[in-house]
Amino acid sequence: MSATSQGRTPAAVSDKPEDLKSPVRRRRRRLRTMTARDRIVVALLLGIPLLLDLAFVWFPAIGTVLLSFTKWNGVGSLHEKTCKPNMPSILNNGCWYGVQNYHQAATIYPEFWPAVRHNLIWLAVFVVIATPLGMLFAVLLDRGLRGTRIYQSLLFLPVMLSLALIGIIWEFVYSQNYGLINTVIGRNGNDNAIDWLGNPHLNLWAVLLEATWRQAGYVMILYLAGLKAVDPTLREAALMDGANPWQTFWRVIFPVMKPINIVIMVVTVIESLRAFDLVYITNKGINGLELLSVLVTSNIVGETQRVGFGSALGVVLLVISLVPITIFLYQTFRREDTP
Repeated sequence: MSATSQGRTPAAVSDKPEDLKSPVRRRRRRLRTMTARDRIVVALLLGIPLLLDLAFVWFPAIGTVLLSFTKWNGVGSLHEKTCKPNMPSILNNGCWYGVQNYHQAATIYPEFWPAVRHNLIWLAVFVVIATPLGMLFAVLLDRGLRGTRIYQSLLFLPVMLSLALIGIIWEFVYSQNYGLINTVIGRNGNDNAIDWLGNPHLNLWAVLLEATWRQAGYVMILYLAGLKAVDPTLREAALMDGANPWQTFWRVIFPVMKPINIVIMVVTVIESLRAFDLVYITNKGINGLELLSVLVTSNIVGETQRVGFGSALGVVLLVISLVPITIFLYQTFRREDTP
């Protein structure tokens, strides 16, 4: 009696457990068929970026953390001996200092807390103002307004300029006697001129306007790319369900762009906390524009050359940047895992 007459079909053969492992076997067979040249190419493609990442990101970061516990001026060698109190710094150079760098920064370094406060204000402005503004620009341009290409170019132009050049441009806008703002409001005289960049109560907000002008265009391009990648059928389905444009964006489009939101959050935090160029061009980061990045630079490569102390300030900046990123990622992925 044939197999067909007994009610068995050739398709039943595919139900054997051995055949269920066939995809795994095929993948293993593919790996075995890789030539030595293929393995070398794969190793280079994976190994070179990994080595570059270790060399320029992880090793410097770990080295900065270790140096923050030392008292070193960048000259000479490091050793494991504990620093001795009441001795000249040159005799204690390269010794183990513990947490004294952090203690000194928090207690006897007058620029530290203003710099921390200014960095937090910079971060808050980027998150609350610059990012939503860039999102708004992207949503408006995604609707196909007339002259969209021109608007995109104008809004993205600040991103193409260096921060140094942006600082120089805005110096002409904020100039005390000949600046655009003082001229328009009639305050460009010697007696009633507003010193936008010299007044410590105004210069931080003036520089933040420069930074927001650039950051909004950067965020706009990222969100615009995300909006173009959204499936159009989602909009059509929301429209058929009676959702208005506001509901369509926040309840349908915005959740779909979660990968873009994560990238923008990370970029926003990094850009806000590594701010350096604008304040340094304005007044070298003093008189109301103290930032941790400026303090790190002035201590490591300045006249004092306190590498250990500057590294401690760098670690503080690293921690401040990691906290909001970690919280945002935790909240995002926790919502995704919640049934």
